[in-house]
Amino acid sequence: MRKVGEGLSCSSKLEVSGTLVYVTTIEDVIDLFDKAKGKICLVDDAGITTIGPILSDLAGTICTTGGAGSHLAIISREFGLPCVMGIKMSTNEIPSLIDRKVKITHAGEDKGFLYVED
Repeated sequence: MRKVGEGLSCSSKLEVSGTLVYVTTIEDVIDLFDKAKGKICLVDDAGITTIGPILSDLAGTICTTGGAGSHLAIISREFGLPCVMGIKMSTNEIPSLIDRKVKITHAGEDKGFLYVED
């Protein structure tokens, strides 16, 4: 495993693995309606509401912005999903991570990490 990002752990401290999906549009969410089970969803907008319909199927959520009070962090807590907010990672690497097996882990009270499983 190789660490590819670090941010603020804002929800469940469960360690989860899943296939990374990058959601940028409503169409991306619609495409995932029947395929979201076990996915880890990466988004750029901490206030995103469009992923609501697939949250119950996701394994975890990751966001490049926001913090513990952001909408995504709050609803992830309500669903008991591991959530890492404000993740610092190379934006150039994101395309190479899509559809790859990744893992969310946690350390201490507030650190969350994203690993790619090689």
